[in-house]
Amino acid sequence: MPLSSSHPATGPGSAPGRDPEGATPGPRRRSGAAARRRSALGLLAAAALVAAGLPDATPLGVGDRLYPHLGNPGYDVRAYDIALTYSGRNDRPLDAVTKITARATARLKRINLDFAHGTVRSVEVDGRPAAHVSRGEDLIVTPHRTVRAGTPVRIVVRHTSDPRPPKGGKDKEAGWLRTKDGLVMANQVDAAHRVFPGNDHPSDKALYTFRVTAPQGLTVVANGTRVARHPGAPPKPGKSADRTGPDVRQERAAPAMTTWVYRTAHPMATEVAQVSIGRSAVVRRTGPRGLPLRDVVPAADRKRLEPWLAKTPGQLTWMESKVGQYPFETYGMLLAQAETGFELETQTLSLFEERLFTGRQYPRWYIEAIMIHELAHQWFGDSVTPRTWSDAWLNESHATWYEELYAHEHSKMSMDERTRRAYSVSDRMRAEGGPPGAPKAPTPGNKTGIFRPVMYDGSALVLYALRAKIGHAAFDRLERTWVTRHRDGVAGTADFVALASRISGQDLGGFFRSWLYDTKTPPMPGHPDWKSHHRTPQPPARKPGAKPAGKPVDGQGAKQAAEKPAGKPVGKPAGGPGSTKPRG
Repeated sequence: MPLSSSHPATGPGSAPGRDPEGATPGPRRRSGAAARRRSALGLLAAAALVAAGLPDATPLGVGDRLYPHLGNPGYDVRAYDIALTYSGRNDRPLDAVTKITARATARLKRINLDFAHGTVRSVEVDGRPAAHVSRGEDLIVTPHRTVRAGTPVRIVVRHTSDPRPPKGGKDKEAGWLRTKDGLVMANQVDAAHRVFPGNDHPSDKALYTFRVTAPQGLTVVANGTRVARHPGAPPKPGKSADRTGPDVRQERAAPAMTTWVYRTAHPMATEVAQVSIGRSAVVRRTGPRGLPLRDVVPAADRKRLEPWLAKTPGQLTWMESKVGQYPFETYGMLLAQAETGFELETQTLSLFEERLFTGRQYPRWYIEAIMIHELAHQWFGDSVTPRTWSDAWLNESHATWYEELYAHEHSKMSMDERTRRAYSVSDRMRAEGGPPGAPKAPTPGNKTGIFRPVMYDGSALVLYALRAKIGHAAFDRLERTWVTRHRDGVAGTADFVALASRISGQDLGGFFRSWLYDTKTPPMPGHPDWKSHHRTPQPPARKPGAKPAGKPVDGQGAKQAAEKPAGKPVGKPAGGPGSTKPRG
């Protein structure tokens, strides 16, 4: 939704040079408008001169070991207000305005934002035009005057948000995913800045407001809860990102539009932001303690998907019995008609491929397990967010742990046996992906490459060993205390080690050093007979995102599935080191 102009609006039917009442403006009024135009041009020129007088603008980062280009120092984002206008075509850029409210933590002559896939039309800082330049994956802004440390700063960027893959087509991690009837977001690890400018690192969480204008007949859903829905104006001529003859004709016959406004009640990392636009049905029900639930599904498939959607209240009750109250204002599943190869824990609205639920190649227990995996992430990863990407084992170990525990309790899929099988190849997982606490950096061109099997099965082994060492009662207290103490915040490995040591009454520093950072897997407490081998027979490796083949259907095949090597539900590693999981 574009911001209103600072210039007086011309009334309907008025002619150039005349006010809405038809009177000819006097010299003072003309000179005032001219002065404002001169002032704006002067500010831009001054900003350009300031930029020219500073050292060369360079991309920055917050020093993340795995993604050194992500994030920016010097400020803390408090809130994003993101307005998007969708034309009805998911192969065209969206017009966008992103407003960022932040506080400077250092003296800033320049402000770096992460933004890499869109056209920037203008930038304002504290209401005044600011010079800007793109370098690498940073948008570098030079405000009219230096921002002092400790002061608030408000940045407004008018830009496009492009759902099309970058030129060349090799990089598919574009933030937006094009579905059969619209768009959804998948921003993990570092694709949020392909959608909107910001501080794209999980350590800087903020509140969000989304204002999405789309043609009537489409449904928009985003993180948090809907706070408004009202008629919206069609795109204005001259604002289209691709100005060609057909586009102009389409603008003149633009469809009626609706603007949807959503707002989060809790801070959120950029990587789990979500906006869905499509021909969707929103299915509502009530969860534990009256929690409002809403699932977003293709409207035509609502009835056939209902049995799966109805499982969420019971799954929420089960998770709350393990770790305590659900941490957000709502929850639901977003089932997209898209070929993703992954599922993703977008905050309050987990993203799934619809075909996971409509196909028949996977057993029921298997699908329910992945539902639990993404639900568990709402506590571990979304509410308690990793301080750095090297701390991501804290997310995936817990999501995998509760996924396996649920299958153990509800489908008699032995957690001990599944863990033993994972342990048998754990040295191999560490050799290929690094130890859980220090994963190998992603390979060039595969930024989600840290999501190797060691991040899932290998990290869950750490929790299995921890529970065996400190006892079930202390482990359960640790889990509940962890998500309560760090709710809505960021936390890292050192925080988890310190809390586990305090609750157990043991010095666990050496234990965690071995389990998180050694190249060889330590002996499993209570299981001296478990061995890890590099050449344990495994299923053939899959290409990233591919689905495991040959999974049984419900019923008779479940027993045989339990006898196979440890495997993850759809989109998770199939159990063979070397297979990868893009996201989730």
